Amino acid sequence: MEVAVLIRCQTPRVRAAALAATLAAAVLALGACDSGSDDEGTKTASGKGPAVVAPGKPGEPARTLSAEEAVKAAGNDTPNSADFRYAQMMIEHHEQALALTALVPGRGASTSVQRLSERISAGQKPEIGAMEGWLKINGGDKRKESHDHSGMPGMATEDQLRQLRAARGKAFDALFLDLMITHHQGAITMATEALADGNNVTVEEMATDVVAQQTVEIDRMRNLMT
Repeated sequence: MEVAVLIRCQTPRVRAAALAATLAAAVLALGACDSGSDDEGTKTASGKGPAVVAPGKPGEPARTLSAEEAVKAAGNDTPNSADFRYAQMMIEHHEQALALTALVPGRGASTSVQRLSERISAGQKPEIGAMEGWLKINGGDKRKESHDHSGMPGMATEDQLRQLRAARGKAFDALFLDLMITHHQGAITMATEALADGNNVTVEEMATDVVAQQTVEIDRMRNLMT
């Protein structure tokens, strides 16, 4: 018996992971269907196995893979140094974003800026938790990559933070938006590097979310500056 499974995902590594997961489900389903047929069971045991239909790249036809080929296609998503570096640095990067948003109440003049800062805070707090959890699961909480956190793109300087703390009203709003736009652009740069150099599917998904969410927020902040 042959089982055909079609996989559609956004990125190659995510597609590979989904391929492996779906293959496992297909094998279980095949076993259930063939439990009453000795002939079919023999075919599966002999290595024929379920077929997995994997879509090709844009403009290319789909391919039918054997069970063995599908497992190889799934690859290995063991975290590499770029994955650990991204998670460790982005936690600190997000923490500064929370420090910036914490300055808004009582200083800003715009309710729109206030609402935006609340959305940024609400989005980045759980992201910090997710990255801390990922590091703990993968031993990264004990493994510190050597890098200069002060050189992270988009980080506000101490002098800029002092200026923001001292500002009030419209001047505060303008400086906050300027600093946060730069901060978000830095986060997107870091996430893009992780997507290019990392190997872990979970980190890829987190980085993709950062790019998508913070690109939208940059557009909102630019609109508020006009």
